This record gives sequence, C-alpha cells and structure tokens, in this order.
Amino acid sequence: MIFNTKPPKIRWLCYFWSMSKHPIGVFDSGYGGLTVLKSLASVMPEYDYLYLGDNARAPYGTKDFETVYRYTWEAVHWLFESGCPLVILACNTASAKALRSIQQKELPFYDSQKRVLGVIRPTSEVIGSYTRSGHVGVLGTPGTIESGSYLIEIAKFFPELNVSQQACPEWVPLVEANKQTTEEADYWVEKYIKEIMHRDDKIDTLLLACTHYPLLMQTIRKFLPDGVSAISQGGLVASSLLDYLDRHEEIRHQVTTGGEISFCTTGDVADFNGHASFFYEKSVEARSVLLK
Repeated sequence: MIFNTKPPKIRWLCYFWSMSKHPIGVFDSGYGGLTVLKSLASVMPEYDYLYLGDNARAPYGTKDFETVYRYTWEAVHWLFESGCPLVILACNTASAKALRSIQQKELPFYDSQKRVLGVIRPTSEVIGSYTRSGHVGVLGTPGTIESGSYLIEIAKFFPELNVSQQACPEWVPLVEANKQTTEEADYWVEKYIKEIMHRDDKIDTLLLACTHYPLLMQTIRKFLPDGVSAISQGGLVASSLLDYLDRHEEIRHQVTTGGEISFCTTGDVADFNGHASFFYEKSVEARSVLLK
C-alpha cells in the first residue's frame, strides 16, 4: 500500500534545529544506523548530520511491508521538515521495504528536489569486487532476507554471481543486549554461518546486511571458514555517498558544512544515549521527538 496522501502530522518534543542548517538526515529504526553515521562522519566530517532513531517502534526487521513503509515515510518526512535536503536510510529493512516507493510515489508529491537513498544499492554495486570464487552470502534480518532486495540488486550489477541468503533473527537482540562476546553469541553466530556455508560451501565473501552486525565482527571472525571474509556496510555506504555528492552538485550545495551532528530518538533518551555511545563509540546526547 502506498501512502501518497497528506504528509503525516508531526509533533516536536524538546527539539529545534536551526533552519539555517541543512544537514544530511540519517534514519534507522534504532541504533544500528549509528555505525553508518560513524563512517559518514569519518569520510565526510565537514557536513552537518541529523540522526533519527525510531526506537519507540523498533525493531523493523519482523514487521510487514505496509508498516515499515508507513513508519519510514513518517520519519523521512520529519527529517525533511527539519531541514534535510537528503536522507539516508541507514536501515536495511527500511531500504528493502520502503525506499523505492518513497522515491517513486511520495517525493514527486512532496518535493521533487528532495532525495532519499538507501544502503542496499551502494553495497550491491561493489560486492562483486570482493569475491574470488563468484559465490557470495548475505546475512540479514528476516525482513531484509524475505524482501529479496539483495538478490535483485546484486543481479543488476553482477548477474554472474551466485548469491545465497541467511536470516539471522538472534543477532540484533544479542547486540542490543551487549552480549556479542558471550557464549550465547558464539552459539548463534556459529549456527547461522554454518547454515549458509552448508547451503553453498564455495562462498568466500559474507555480506553483513544489517548495521548492527559490525558489532559482532569479533565473534563472526572466530567462526569464518578459512578463506572466507566478512564485509560490513558503513565504509561502502560512505564511499558511495561521497561519489554521489560529487556527481550531484545540486544536492551537495544544499547541504550545510558546519561539521555539526545532532541525535534524536522517538524512544527513551537515557536509554538511547546509553546504547548510542556503544554503537557510535562516542558519548551522545539525543533529543526526544514524537512521530504521529
């Protein structure tokens, strides 16, 4: 279902972004997108960024297409109204279930000069350069895997690749509970890696198609077969965005360059700050917003 009717009503709670600022908006259902933001700010520190985590309604990975679409559009609209000319969906589930419809059905009605980009295409267009065997595995949330988005996008750029998928529903809860180096994490990481390698033992590259998964990298590497590497998304998305802005001056010139980063959450601020400092590897102070 497409919601190209009136934009959602939005209420601000304890938040004001000076309209002299036009930051790059970064959206995620929760904390995981902070790993992408960290890469963006590292590669392009000169830009202003506004991060929004929809923690009150997370997780997105187990929700249906219609719900993810509606929630994502509400968040994107909020970021637009907060001055962002460009929004990055730093969430694989939102990119898989909402991005295309927002680009095609919402932006022409709302503002054709605004842009929304995701994390699936930037990853898909380079993943083929990482494999020697021509066999790639994609590890993601159930929602991302069920959407088939990676199969579709990778096939556009590398039709010759053999791509297998594996849903890892236990990995996000492990990360958010700070259990990524526990015996429980060892069990679930080993289980899912064994399952995808059993599906195709020629895989030499595993794509971590969830922004939470880089925090499991230490444990993931313990169970990778010899000759198999794991690739996270943050750096790939940052490089792609840098190239995009170089090619689209009309967007680059709209984004302000004060080097300022602000954080917002629809959930509990104290809880967000505690988790965010872990994902972002720096102390953060978020403001609370309410989406309706």
